[in-house]
Amino acid sequence: MKFPFFRSASKSAIAKLFLIAIPVIAIAASNLTSTQAQNANTALTIRADVQEANSITGVVTATGNVKMTYPARQIDAIAEQAQYFSKEQRVVLTGNVTVTQEGVNSIKAQTITYLVSEGKFLAAPQNNQQVETIYVVPDRELANTPATSATPVEQIKPAFKKQRNSPANP
Repeated sequence: MKFPFFRSASKSAIAKLFLIAIPVIAIAASNLTSTQAQNANTALTIRADVQEANSITGVVTATGNVKMTYPARQIDAIAEQAQYFSKEQRVVLTGNVTVTQEGVNSIKAQTITYLVSEGKFLAAPQNNQQVETIYVVPDRELANTPATSATPVEQIKPAFKKQRNSPANP
């Protein structure tokens, strides 16, 4: 196949065309990459050994080594099975479920339902079991006081000191 443009164009004209085209392609690629990165940070992602989607009901069922991530809310979960109900924006995780938020707070149960639009978890245990939730709550006093500071005993003043020889306390 012959391209008449290249026959009549000089080498410098072709070089100029590439100098213009390459930055435009690079900008388009960088915009695509930033959009993909933004979607990756806000997308609720479910990975599993097997997944099945029903386009009529809008239900996606994932089974086997299920891992759910939702970076926008710092949520990670593992389970044996997950079902995503797209119309209700609801995820039902079943089978030895552990959900971790912010890397420290966690909830463990047999079944955990996550209401995506509300940001709410509903947990149910196995029969004769309990749901376990761990919240790391920072203590304000400990957070504001350095662990290495120590006050000498002689500087500690009692909060209630009875004063002698005062008109109120004879």
